[in-house]
Amino acid sequence: METYESIRKWKDEALSSFMNTSISLNKFHDQVMLKVLEVAKGKMKQSTPPCEFTWFITGSGGRFEQGLISDQDHGLIYEISNEENDIYFKELGEEISYGMNCVGYPYCNGNIMSSNPTWRKSVEEWKIQLIEWMKNERWESIRYLQIFYDGRVLYGNTEYLSDLKSVIFHYQLQHPTLLQRFIANVKHIKNVIGPMGQLLVEQHGVYQGCVNLKYSAFLPYVNAVRLLSIKEGIFETSTIDRIDRLKGKDEYKEMLRDCKENFITLTKYRLSLLNAQNYDDTHYLNIKILSKEQKKEIKQILKCGKRLHDEVIELTLAKN
Repeated sequence: METYESIRKWKDEALSSFMNTSISLNKFHDQVMLKVLEVAKGKMKQSTPPCEFTWFITGSGGRFEQGLISDQDHGLIYEISNEENDIYFKELGEEISYGMNCVGYPYCNGNIMSSNPTWRKSVEEWKIQLIEWMKNERWESIRYLQIFYDGRVLYGNTEYLSDLKSVIFHYQLQHPTLLQRFIANVKHIKNVIGPMGQLLVEQHGVYQGCVNLKYSAFLPYVNAVRLLSIKEGIFETSTIDRIDRLKGKDEYKEMLRDCKENFITLTKYRLSLLNAQNYDDTHYLNIKILSKEQKKEIKQILKCGKRLHDEVIELTLAKN
């Protein structure tokens, strides 16, 4: 059996070989995390899981959009709740989170991890949880629904997750105000283009002179495309895959013009941040090192993201 330490060593040594594209990098992250799961399962007192289960990742990992460094975002779904199963998956969830941290995926500040009982439930318990979040008026509930919708199965029964996403889709069909609550949650975005068309960079601190790609560039695309996917019942998680599916519908073709190409270009810029030392470093792009053409390209990507974000909100509100 491998150890977390040996996986960490392999990961650190091999990572640079998978940084040619965002796809190869994310496939590598998947391999690493699956190795962690296997070691975690091997540490359980019970040699085999007591029932079927799904381990899913979410956040940027769920969307297949992780950068060089990524924190943890994952959860567990298991077949049925009883004393034996609850104890086993509690121990497994805690071991997975511990192992992920050992291997180089820091604990999630928001506690979106299998070690947290909120993100570790049986199928029926998850259905109850999702309905509770959809009925609840709290901002956090909508955030959790969005995080769940970005979930991607890394191991186990794939039907559990898709069936649970269907619960969200069918609920919003019967309760159109749910989409309005999603909009309220993502309505405000960080604008980094000034009135004269200049890029507005960080003025102070360690990231002075940089643009935060996560909040100003990635999230307008991610949030807008996710909102349309929830509305249309599209269960793919990658923003690129979601765009492809949505462009199959005539009403979104013009709205999504250039979005796929822009998003792919964004991932390339993030891959260029080779000197990242921690998770936050992977989000900040230093404008000073860009050529005139690159600055123009970044501005165009930012403007397109803002346009998409605003058009999706306007369209969704109009239809509701």
